[in-house]
Amino acid sequence: MVFDQATITVRSGDGGDGAVHFRREKYVPRGGPDGGDGGRGGDVILQVDPRLNTLLHLAHRRVFAAGNGGRGGPKNMRGKSAEPLFVPVPPGTVVRDSATGDLLGDLTEADATLVVARGGRGGRGNARFATPQNQAPRIGERGAPGEELTLTLELKLIADVGIVGVPNAGKSTFLASVTAARPKIAPYPFTTLQPNLGVARLDEAGEQTLVLADIPGLIEGAHRGVGLGFDFLRHVQRTRVLIHLLDGLSADPLADFSQINSEMALFDERLAEKPQIVALNKLDLPEVQARWPELRAELKRRGHDAVAISAVAQTGVRDLLFLAARLLETAPPAPVFDLAGAGGELPVYRPAFDAGEFTVSREPDGAFRVAGRRIERAARMTYWEYDQAVYRFQKILEALGVRQGLEEAGVKEGDTVRIGEYELEWSD
Repeated sequence: MVFDQATITVRSGDGGDGAVHFRREKYVPRGGPDGGDGGRGGDVILQVDPRLNTLLHLAHRRVFAAGNGGRGGPKNMRGKSAEPLFVPVPPGTVVRDSATGDLLGDLTEADATLVVARGGRGGRGNARFATPQNQAPRIGERGAPGEELTLTLELKLIADVGIVGVPNAGKSTFLASVTAARPKIAPYPFTTLQPNLGVARLDEAGEQTLVLADIPGLIEGAHRGVGLGFDFLRHVQRTRVLIHLLDGLSADPLADFSQINSEMALFDERLAEKPQIVALNKLDLPEVQARWPELRAELKRRGHDAVAISAVAQTGVRDLLFLAARLLETAPPAPVFDLAGAGGELPVYRPAFDAGEFTVSREPDGAFRVAGRRIERAARMTYWEYDQAVYRFQKILEALGVRQGLEEAGVKEGDTVRIGEYELEWSD
C-alpha cells in the first residue's frame, strides 16, 4: 500500500433488540408490558492525530467495525449503547466514498472528527407499543442495522513551502541542507519516490519555522498520471508557496521550468496561481556559474526574479528560506475543501438516494426479490415469531407501495418473496 493512500471498510454497530416482556410480580396479575428499548450501535469516527504523518498504520488493518448495542431488558431497562470507534488519521486526510467518489470530508485540524458511519438505533421494546386498545402488545423491534461503506483515504501533505522541479534538480539535497530531514539522495533521476517533510528553523530560538515538502520530480504528462504524477501533484495543492528548483546542469533549464509549470496548471489551474521563487541549483559548478547570468536575464524578462544556490555547498540556501518566509506573509492560506458550511462542522455522510425506493425483480428460481434500503431495514427489525409484529410489517408493505409493486409484477398466492435475508410466502 502506498503510504499516502489507503482503502478501508467501516461498519457501524447494529442497534440492540427491543425486549418483548411483561411485568411478573406477586399480587400483580396483570403487570403489563415492560420490555425496554435496545441500545444504540457504535459510530465509526475518523479523528485527526497530529502525531501521524502517513497512512501506513492502515496497511495491516482494512476493516474497522464498531460494537453493537445491548439488548433491552425487563422492567423497562434500556440496553447499553456501544462506544464509538475512533480511527486515527494524519492531518491533511481527504475522505471519499469509494463507490461513488463523493467527497465526505477534509480533515486538517488537530483532533478534528468526521462521523463516517452512524450506528443503528436501538429497537423499541413492547412497552412502547402499549395503547388503550392494545394493553398487552406482543410486538417489539429488533435493532436497526448499522452502515457499511468502503472509504478511500488520500493524504495531502500540509506544508508552508513545496519544493518542485524536474528529477535530479537537487530538491532532496536542498531539504536535507536546511532541515533535519534525511531523504534518500543519489546522483540519478527519480531517487525520491515519496514526498518528504522537513522543518527549517529561521532563528536560533526556533520560534520562527518553515515546514517544507520535497515533492518528487515531475515529468511530462504527470497531470495525466504518467509516472507517479497524480500521487505527487496532489501534495502541491496544500502548499502556500513554491520553491521551483532548476537543475543547473540541465540541457535547457528554461524548458524544464515551463514544463513543470504546465504540468501543475493542467492538473489544477489554481497551482499556477501559487507564489513561486525560482532558484537555479548547483552554483558550485563552474559550468553553472558561467550560464547563470544569461538564465537570470531570461527569467527576469519572463517576470521572475531568480536566485542561484548550491544545495551541496549550502550557498544561498538560508537567503532562499528567508525569501520564502517573506512571501508567506502575504500568501493566501492553504486550500481546504469547504464542507463546513455556515455551521463550522464537517457533515455526517448520508446517502443521496431516497431511502423509500425499492425494486421488484424475478430470480432464476421464480421467486420475487424486493430490494430497497427502507424495506430491507424494516424486515431486519421485525420479530417474525410474533403475529402482531408480522401484521405491522404487512402495513409497512402497504405504506411503502411494496404490495402494489408485487401485485403489478404478477405475484400470486403461495409465491416466494425474498426481502434481504428473509424468505416469505405470499398470501392475500
